[in-house]
Amino acid sequence: MPVQPDLTGRVALVSGANHGIGAATARLLARHGAAVLITYLKTDAFGQYPEAYREHRGLDGQDVAVSILSEGGQARAVEADLLDSSVIAHLFADAEQTFGPVDILVNNATGQCANDSFAAYRGPGKGTPDALTADIFDKTFGVDARAGALMIAEFARRHIERQASWGRIIGLTSGGPMGFPGEITYGAAKAALENYTMAAAVELGRLGVTANMVYPPVTDTGWVTDEVREFVNRSNDHFHVARPEDVAGVILLLCSAEASMITGNIVRMR
Repeated sequence: MPVQPDLTGRVALVSGANHGIGAATARLLARHGAAVLITYLKTDAFGQYPEAYREHRGLDGQDVAVSILSEGGQARAVEADLLDSSVIAHLFADAEQTFGPVDILVNNATGQCANDSFAAYRGPGKGTPDALTADIFDKTFGVDARAGALMIAEFARRHIERQASWGRIIGLTSGGPMGFPGEITYGAAKAALENYTMAAAVELGRLGVTANMVYPPVTDTGWVTDEVREFVNRSNDHFHVARPEDVAGVILLLCSAEASMITGNIVRMR
């Protein structure tokens, strides 16, 4: 019999939830009873990606909240730039004042995804990758690593202060042991978030908190082209082009009572 988690009374904070995996996760958690605070930042700073993906990044998180409310769920959307570390405590306070203390944290937000490379070379008229710069590092690590870590820290502080005994931390990752060639800073930032999340699994485990990372397969959030699909078909490492809802289902499973002893893992989907 499939697991049907009952998250009634739980409060989730899902970052980057105006589209894609974040939006699908917010909707699914709400359908299973959780009240959801959606954070998002509309942006069009992804010129190297397909138009559909750029459009999705510019969607309004309020629309996701409205869709949840229309189904009888509880949701609130807040636009927030996670590069500003001062907003993080405010997000948790907002969720707590609206719904109650946050006990599910989904670190899904992604900052600047640059096609950066150590081997970049800008030849005349060539669409070559970007060279790694301080700006790329700051904007990518600022959201994917620093903001994710500070979210975990704020979650932990409030959990400990109220002497809570149940919590879930879930992050989204990509790349791997050999980095992410072609998007080197994005891969490195995700590796940092993995490390922070594994530390949280150890340090918060006896306080009833599980902490895991989900490594999605190639997921069509608007950036998957025919060329990408053909790559997946030829690949020995990638088996599927997933929908955002497929990844949200794994996140939901990690929030369930049945997953209470699953912690400190990178759950790889293929």
